[in-house]
Amino acid sequence: MDKLTQYLNAHPHDELHPSEIAKLLKDLDDNSFSQAVQSIPKELIADVALELPDRYLGDVLESFTSQEIAESVSELESDDQTDFIQELEELDSQKAKEVFEELDSEDQADILQLKQYEEDEAGAHMQIELYTARLEKNVYQVIKDFAALRRKNELENVHYLFVTDNDKILRYGVGLDNLLVFNFRKSLKKNIEENPEKFKPIVANDHDKISYIVQKFQEYDLTSMPVTDENGVLLGRITSDDIYDIINEQATDQMYNLAGVNDDAEEDENIFKAGKVRAVWLFINLLTAISASLVIGLFEETLQSIVALAILMPIVASMGGNAGTQSLTVVVRQLALGDIAKHDAFRTIKKEVLLSLVNGLFFAIIMGIVASIWFDNGLMLGVVIALSMMINLLFAGFFGSMVPLLLKRMDIDPAIGSTVILTTVTDIIGFFSFLGLATIILL
Repeated sequence: MDKLTQYLNAHPHDELHPSEIAKLLKDLDDNSFSQAVQSIPKELIADVALELPDRYLGDVLESFTSQEIAESVSELESDDQTDFIQELEELDSQKAKEVFEELDSEDQADILQLKQYEEDEAGAHMQIELYTARLEKNVYQVIKDFAALRRKNELENVHYLFVTDNDKILRYGVGLDNLLVFNFRKSLKKNIEENPEKFKPIVANDHDKISYIVQKFQEYDLTSMPVTDENGVLLGRITSDDIYDIINEQATDQMYNLAGVNDDAEEDENIFKAGKVRAVWLFINLLTAISASLVIGLFEETLQSIVALAILMPIVASMGGNAGTQSLTVVVRQLALGDIAKHDAFRTIKKEVLLSLVNGLFFAIIMGIVASIWFDNGLMLGVVIALSMMINLLFAGFFGSMVPLLLKRMDIDPAIGSTVILTTVTDIIGFFSFLGLATIILL
């Protein structure tokens, strides 16, 4: 608590950063946390709560009244206001209703407008607050109005002026650096007409998928994107800081999905909920492990005759699994970043298969030599494990790249279930090829 107090005392309120306060709060134990929350400046309550993991939300909000929370929420941008109210609804619907009713009618209208969109739609992530002007407006007056808005802190993270016609249809987007070199005595229209194509904005429709918007931000290195309805009416904007959050969430989801766990469940304090999600994938993994064991059972006599096979068998399966996971991880990530086009599947599979084949050949030679030296009369045993390792790594590269591409083609998240499928394939092929070759060559 000392560090938090020192930070709060050392900075004027307008210099305090919610993320820094949240970081200091997370370092505290439960007793100190409850006391430290009381020292959070009232206007930053909602900001700090949004920076903290979901499990802290209840502890933060129980220390403040609905009116105090509402006053803090009113300081947020419209998209953050909506996020806060939705998170509060999941935690305590009655408290969320009380906070919502304490907000002014304009904030309520903004929140209701944004809540109508699905989570994966652009409209759900846009801010209503905009810096706009009509085509006929004088540039000098535009800059004067913008300066007044900034002094009142009514806008933040502003990089573009969105220019509309009299029907609020979006026409142009003018960067502030361009605005400053305009002829101040002329209207926006007169200035833009000198090079209209330069000011054509990249626009999002309010029902576009947010994954498409993320790709556009990355492709064009955008800081802001206007959002319009189907008629071209300007509704809001999406800013780069929100896109960074979305990219982080997507990366986290991918990592969790590859491991067979769920982001939302892991954030929940309910152990049963998280355990249930994990148990589903563990049960599936158990079935696949049994399948691999059945393959081993087919070669029971071979294993009894040559004990060395039982020692070497896990090496083949392990190398295949690791090689396949490398291919799988690369392809899943490239799909998420949009680096693999629809017509590009064959090139991707070919590359991963060749990489696995080269590695398979290299490690097959090493393992063949090791097996030959390790066991008496191990020359042919070395040949068996070398051939088996090459076969397994070849299939590992093929399936490691093909499975996520196939899931993507079926409109399924490539990360979901890929590792279970891949592990099953590499185990079965590894055991079958190794023990099958051993039966043919050694017996």
